[in-house]
Amino acid sequence: MEEFDIEDKIARATELFGQGYNCAQSVFLAYSDLFGLSGELAKSLSVSFGGGMGRMREVCGTVSAMAMLAGLKYPVPDQKDLAARRRNYAMVQRMAAQFTGKYRTVICRELLPAAAAAEKNNPAPAERTPEYYRQRPCVRYVADAARIAGQMLKGELLPE
Repeated sequence: MEEFDIEDKIARATELFGQGYNCAQSVFLAYSDLFGLSGELAKSLSVSFGGGMGRMREVCGTVSAMAMLAGLKYPVPDQKDLAARRRNYAMVQRMAAQFTGKYRTVICRELLPAAAAAEKNNPAPAERTPEYYRQRPCVRYVADAARIAGQMLKGELLPE
């Protein structure tokens, strides 16, 4: 894997979020180039995880993006390789624990203000306006997930 600066990737993830990409896309796209993925493929792979998976307000899209990146860093090419699967799952759990340590949960509806969380199962995405960005804490989650993912990808955060 090529060398990268975590702070640059965090800046890229928050910039993407500000451009209207969802939370999952923002984190995943910031790192997808390290794995040779085209921007279009990365957008398509990660889009459905936004808003806690399809705006169902379940697991935060940033956490899902970290899990997708862990799959690229710690793949399980042989379904019978239980050690590889354990390593992958341990990394996902470790990253989720880092996120939970700061925000107490990985559940989207618990991370959002009440009005936004109440939009559960409404598939219509909110228009990205200055008011949208002022009311939602999501850019912080994007930045922190991008930091955690970067630490994982650099080997600074290892599966236990």
